Formats: sequence, structure tokens, C-alpha cells
Amino acid sequence: MAQSHPAGTRMTGGQILIRELLERGVDTIFCVPGESYLAALDAIHEAGDRIKLVVCRHEAGAANMAEAWGKLTKRPGVCFVTRGPGACHAAIGVHTAQHDSTPMLLFVGQVPRDQMGRGAFQEVDYPATFGALAKWACQIDDAARIPEFISRAYATALGGRPGPVVIALPEDMLSEAVEAPGQGTEPAAIPGAPALREFQALLATAERPLLVLGGSQWSAQGLADLTRFVEASGIPVTCGFRRQDLFDNRHPQYVGESALGINPRLKARWREADLIVAVGTRLGEIVTDSYTNLDVPLPGPKLVHVLPEASELGRVYQPTLAITADVNAFAKAAAALELEPRWDEWRTSARADYEAWQQPPAVHGPVDMARIVGWLSDTLPDDAILTNGAGNYAIWLHRFFRYKRSGTQLAPTSGAMGYGLPAAIAAGIRHPDRPVICFAGDGCFMMASTELATIVRHRVPVIVVVVNNGAYGTIRMHQERRYPGHVVGTELVNPDFAALAQSYGIGGWRVERTEDFAPAFEAARASGEAALIEIVLPTAELSPTMKLAG
Repeated sequence: MAQSHPAGTRMTGGQILIRELLERGVDTIFCVPGESYLAALDAIHEAGDRIKLVVCRHEAGAANMAEAWGKLTKRPGVCFVTRGPGACHAAIGVHTAQHDSTPMLLFVGQVPRDQMGRGAFQEVDYPATFGALAKWACQIDDAARIPEFISRAYATALGGRPGPVVIALPEDMLSEAVEAPGQGTEPAAIPGAPALREFQALLATAERPLLVLGGSQWSAQGLADLTRFVEASGIPVTCGFRRQDLFDNRHPQYVGESALGINPRLKARWREADLIVAVGTRLGEIVTDSYTNLDVPLPGPKLVHVLPEASELGRVYQPTLAITADVNAFAKAAAALELEPRWDEWRTSARADYEAWQQPPAVHGPVDMARIVGWLSDTLPDDAILTNGAGNYAIWLHRFFRYKRSGTQLAPTSGAMGYGLPAAIAAGIRHPDRPVICFAGDGCFMMASTELATIVRHRVPVIVVVVNNGAYGTIRMHQERRYPGHVVGTELVNPDFAALAQSYGIGGWRVERTEDFAPAFEAARASGEAALIEIVLPTAELSPTMKLAG
């Protein structure tokens, strides 16, 4: 049974910290243990079954799980790591949270206060190290101020454009007993009437508009409101990089993903549009195809840009109308506008372009990844969660899988390898009743393969699909484009992935032909346990559109 520590009693810094997290609904913490925060671990032990502690095998995995948890819950995912090497390993999760606008808290054990500045064992200046990587980085030197810091940390992680906060915890501060202070607390901008009137006027005069959807912190109600606005107006919708699950890909107004490997016809429509309505997306490099879909700084078409963070508006593109607002509040207001559906030909032709882009291209080997992904798209339930890291293998997934519901795509817009497996573990723990499938390339998987042990420890029934082409495929693709025939540093030596899974007690299958995938996947699902399927893909199949044989 968890202990209660009311204000006025004496508590350690670790106890105060865990109390503050419990008060904010934290029920799951990811970590790799360290001696620098033993007092916090002891307070987690005191909390009993109120907190599930997920112990990972590498800090990068723990941080990635916390980041994925933030995506799934819309609340800060919480990760604890030890000082020095532990914090440096976890930095990748902080980087992804920053780029993906994900709320996250990384707590780092720190050397005792009387040893700081001496170059003590594993000492790092965390505010300096993470200051530009996180939304806020700080150190708590007084246990009595923990509620103040946690209150600000939550407000920072969730406010405006969400992001990560890094908090250093000196070892002696956590173990020091102080009089328990009172608990801290935490405050959505809504679009104003003049902005909505101008937005409606811009829609009324547009002939070829395009809605670009992205960002984080969307609620189910917000997306429902957005769909009502889309259907009332008739505007076509494209989703940003790895945000495809924000809008049902089967909807007749969905026209494709604006991301790596963009449909050339969709790219052309960016240039043909006379109004871009960007909601939630920062219009970064990937979404704009290296800033070529629009001109900089004057985009060409009129631009309505809606973001919760004012500092991001006008950062690259000068909008015709900038709206600083919570995306869900904007969607609610937009859905209330009086509109009539328009732009039938523009919308239907854009949808036809998307449908044509969905057709599988020719392959040069016995494995057709497009058909495998298409089969999964047709077979899995609408609420299945798919995760992936970085690599060319993900292009097949993003192009040929149709996402039907929000919260079903967990993938790093930061382009981080090694993300898919930890994200799948977080998803499986959060939603044990839903299918979770991790896609990973051979290079991507090996960066997180130690977390197979975490799958076994916590009995997480995820299915891992390893696409093994024996290469760092994305780099090989760029290498062939820029330095054809000069292959260096991109060839890989791999284990037998199915046997590796079996060594952990996880079912393993090896697929070398397209027709063998479905039986292997069905057997994996029927087992009700974690499983791994290795797909052997020729290196020549670099992407759906680039083949070495050609």
C-alpha cells in the first residue's frame, strides 16, 4: 500500500518528487536504475502498485518509450536515468520529443551538491548540455522547491508547442529530509472572432485550397471537429510526415502524405494551390520537401498557419493569416463556420492521384513489400498500432498502409533509428488489448534489440517485423545517387533474427517469399505472445521507386 505524506511532515526529496508525479496522474515510469537516484527509486517502491516501473536495458530505449508514452497519452512520458553516460544515452529520446512536439520529462541523477564543479565521477552540467536540446533544462538543488519545479516543468512540457523537460536531481538532495511543502499545480488559447472571419473570407475566395495537417496534442474530439469542417468545406487534406493517422486515409478527401518520397502529383498540387491551410504542422523541411513546395519567405499561395506556439509562426514562411491557438480549439471553431462544399474537381482529381500512387510498383525479387504492407492494411483492425524508426523500409509502410484512426502511428519525425521497438513496448503496455506491430530495418532493429529482454520481462505481446536487406538502405540509396558504384560503410553483417528472438523465448519466423508472410503473421498473432518475423529483402530493392537493378 502506498504511503501518504501530507504537508508539514518530513519527507525526502525523492518522496516529494514521486508525490508530485502521482498527483499529476503518473502511473508508469520508464528507467534504467542508477545509484545517483536511489532515493527516488525507494519512493517508487513506497508507491506500490500506484506506479508501474518499466526497467529497460538501455537508456535510449527507456527515453524512447517515455516519448512514445507522451504521444499515446498526450501527457508527459516520464523517464529516469543515471548521471553521465545514462543521460547521454537518453539524449536521443529528448531530441525526438523536441522535434515531434511530444511532452516528456527526463529525470537525471546528479552528483552530490558538495562535489559539483570538481569534475566528479560522471559529472555533467545538464542545463548546459540539454539547454538547446530540450524545451527547458534545470537542476533542483533544494528539496523544498520540488513542487515549484515540477509545476513549471508540466506547464512547459504541455504549454504552446509541447516538448521535453530535463531535470537534474543531485543525489544528496533526493535523500535529504525536509518539511513537506504544499503540492504544486499547473493553466488553451482559442482563436479570436476576427481571425475566424478572415479565415472564412480566404476560404470563400480560394479556388484550389489544400489543408496540411500535423502536430501533436490532438484530441479525439478535436479531430472529429476537424473532420466536420473538412466535410462541410470540401477541402482536400494532406497529412505531414508521420502524422498520417490524424485523418482517415480511406476518406475521399484524403489525398496523401506530404513527406519523404512524396507523390510527385501531390507535390505539384502544393505549387498549384492558391491557399494553404496549415494546422498543427510547423511546415518543416520534410513536410515541404526541403522547403521547395513553397517559396521562402513568401510562400506563393496565401497561407493560413495555425499553431499553439506564436514563436513558430513566421519563422520560415510569412503567413497571410497567423492564428495562435490550440489546434483542438481551432478545429471546434472551424467546424462551427457556415460553409458549403466546394472544389469538387480539384478534390476528386487529387484523390485519384493518391489512389494511383497506392498501386504496387514492379519488384525484382521474390518479396513484394508493397503487397505485404497492403495485406496488413486490409487485415489488421482499425485500432492496430504500428511503430517504426528510420530507414527506407518505412517508405513502404507509410505509402501502402492506410491509417484509419488517430493514435495508431508511432514514428519519429526526428528520423531516429532504434525507435520502433521501444515505442511498440510502450504501446503494448498502454494498450494491451490492441494489436501492436513494430516495423524495423535490420540496422534500425539492432540499435534497440536489447529491449527484447524488456518485452519478455513485461510480457508485451508485440509483433516485430524486421526488414533485412543487409544494408543501411537509406544511406546506400543516397550513396548510389551521388556516388554510384562507390559502396562504402553501408553493408551490414547480421545475426539470424528469428533465432535471436527464439533465444529470448520469443517466437521467430523467417520469410523469403511474399506468399509466406501472411501465414507467418497469422501464426504469430494466434500465439498471443510476442513474436518476430524476419523478411529477407534484396539490397537491390532500395525503395518502392529505386532499384539497383535499373
